[in-house]
Amino acid sequence: MTTHHTTHQAGHPTARHAGHGPGHHCGHRTEDLDWAAIGDQLERSARVRTPFLEGAADWLAATADGEVRRVLDVGSGPGVASLVLARRFPRAGVVAVDAAPGLLARAAGLAAGEGLAGRVTTHRADLPDGLEPLGAADLIWAGQVVHHLGDQTAALAAIGRSLRPGGLLAVVEGGLGPRFLPRDIGMGRPGLQARLEAGMENVFAAMRAGLPGSVAVTEDWPALFTAAGLTPAGSRTFLVDAPAPLDDLGRGYAYDRLNRAREGLADVLPADDLEVLDRLLDEESEAGVRKRADVFCLEALTVHVGRRV
Repeated sequence: MTTHHTTHQAGHPTARHAGHGPGHHCGHRTEDLDWAAIGDQLERSARVRTPFLEGAADWLAATADGEVRRVLDVGSGPGVASLVLARRFPRAGVVAVDAAPGLLARAAGLAAGEGLAGRVTTHRADLPDGLEPLGAADLIWAGQVVHHLGDQTAALAAIGRSLRPGGLLAVVEGGLGPRFLPRDIGMGRPGLQARLEAGMENVFAAMRAGLPGSVAVTEDWPALFTAAGLTPAGSRTFLVDAPAPLDDLGRGYAYDRLNRAREGLADVLPADDLEVLDRLLDEESEAGVRKRADVFCLEALTVHVGRRV
């Protein structure tokens, strides 16, 4: 998690926007969330990751069996991936699918702003069973969504039923979480980000265990595709590699992720690490991620593909 601090609502595609993915809001009811603020964070995350999205779209175009004319972006959030897919597949209609109306409205606005309103539409649905009214697709993109659904194998099977024969389901899961800082940042003990990562893995495990209908599985995605009735069609990892000094967009993403870690681990981190995090999150401090010169972004995201036969 997506990316490890998100809205863990059963069947709620936007739940993926936390932790391993763009942003987790564990423990909050959907109606209590500030969707405008979440939309800002999700859009920053996706825009920083645009090189990954574009590389993955190119790979999927080379992997597809025939022309792609219909694409579903499930758990679309603010729709940045939908726009990338629409540009890469210029003859396709793309549907941004999410459970949050506010995020779908944002996706529609982004599409209109880029002249894609005629080809990128939106649809509100819960996952994994809300896709049937949309008909068959040539490509379904599920970016850090499936791990928010209790039975991941059943979710893959349900989503895969919306593929035409030969169509592809692309699932973004795994990879390596983002790093923003050197091992030694001149404050506190070296290795802060490694400790944060370990803590957030525990948060993620607790989230998975607490999902309704949670089923523990070995996260061998090709094997999960096979169990779901799809044929594995390859896995590939893409880098987001933005060296220091980061621009304001990248710094915003770093701030968002470190702030989520600070919130999610407040009860378990030692006092010295919390103090360092507070200094990193001080927006006026030269030692904070908004201003320091050594902030970078290095992240690896893995796409697993299954084909419906």
